[in-house]
Amino acid sequence: MTMLKHTPLANSLSELDRRHLVHPVSSYRGHEARGVRVLTSAKGATVTDAEGRELIDGFAGLWCVNAGYGQESVIEAATRQMRELPYATGYFDLGAEAPIRLAAALADRAPGDLNHVYFTLGGSDAVDSTIRFVRYYWHAQGQPQRDQFISVASGYHGSSSMGAGLTALPIFHEGFGLPHEGQHKIASHDLYRNPLADDPQAVIDASVAELRAKIETIGAERVAAFYVEPIQGSGGVLVPPPGWIKAMREVCTEHGILFVADEVITAFGRTGPLFACEDEGIVPDLMTVAKGLTSGYVPMGAVLMSDAVYDVIADGAGAKAVGHGFTYSAHPVSAAVGLEVLALYEGGLLENGRAMGARLQAGLQGLMDHPLVGDVRGRGMLAAVELVTDKVAKTPVPASLNAATRLFDRAWDQGLVVRAFPQGVFGYAPPLCCTAAEIDAIVDRTRKVLDLTLEDPEIREVMR
Repeated sequence: MTMLKHTPLANSLSELDRRHLVHPVSSYRGHEARGVRVLTSAKGATVTDAEGRELIDGFAGLWCVNAGYGQESVIEAATRQMRELPYATGYFDLGAEAPIRLAAALADRAPGDLNHVYFTLGGSDAVDSTIRFVRYYWHAQGQPQRDQFISVASGYHGSSSMGAGLTALPIFHEGFGLPHEGQHKIASHDLYRNPLADDPQAVIDASVAELRAKIETIGAERVAAFYVEPIQGSGGVLVPPPGWIKAMREVCTEHGILFVADEVITAFGRTGPLFACEDEGIVPDLMTVAKGLTSGYVPMGAVLMSDAVYDVIADGAGAKAVGHGFTYSAHPVSAAVGLEVLALYEGGLLENGRAMGARLQAGLQGLMDHPLVGDVRGRGMLAAVELVTDKVAKTPVPASLNAATRLFDRAWDQGLVVRAFPQGVFGYAPPLCCTAAEIDAIVDRTRKVLDLTLEDPEIREVMR
């Protein structure tokens, strides 16, 4: 594993990191033992570490640097806003030009009547805000008993105190007393090991039946909302069959249940269009976005809500204030960045992302002949390669092999940053600015990592 060189600066940073910086979703003791890799600069789709090693960032930071690093127009927009007005609160009926214009721009481009925008600091608090808005909505309707929420197994909806309960990944529950009572799950649409995978309509029908059964068990009069990602990200980039999400939407509409689309990962060109809901032909009641909203340059997320939801909340509150707000909601610097990033998307990045997404999908499909590759899936600039030790039996890589760390380390050594999931899955979400050569390099370096992994004695042992 390549770590910082033993220079005085590197040793100092590593020790300071061990002593003071708590890293997200990490083994604290494991990180202390491994030490930190320090990134020092980045440009386009390439990042550079403290040793001077250049790597292609095949994961855009954390699914977020959609526009690529070092976009001068974004830097200029942030700098200009900092000079003119570095902060303005949204409290007390105050505001600033940039967030007003960004809210209008998002509403203009969002599906259907998602015309109202509440800005957050990121994706987790955007999801948490929807929970509060949903609860207020039902109280305003005189139905406070609607306090039950349904989400999908393998889904991810942040790591806030409430959102982590909607998340359906064990690591976000263990030790935290989650999920909360009133947070329910239906099975994922994951196709790879689904016995119905050869018949997409059968998968849809099974999910519809399960959702209906779950609603009936809880009581339709008690279900507040259903949460779903258009493509499940942290669960391993799980792509539903065409029509699946529309069918889920129709069940929710039939039962008067609010439908919340979590587009924190999938929005802003990640799957092709500006919003993945466009792929699905649906209009949610609420939609969360973040990550690509500012291309990760500064923190920002948002909740987009329909006219109907907004009007119920507004009319329910009447002259009273709706008691939900953050100090940094609608931050003018973040909004200025968001506006410029949106201009870059529509100025050519969306088009390039669609072309490079097709190239990425085709290139990764070419890895299916590798003995370790069981599945390749994705859409646009969002993809996954799942490793197995037996292609016929679809046997996952044993957890005891600590696949996530080993695969990440091997990719790093080959000059590639990807997400390595614990179940032996590579996740890809390259910047939309990638060139054809960079996409090809992502694929080529992945194959090299697979070849090196195949030579691992422990892997060869379990493949016998």
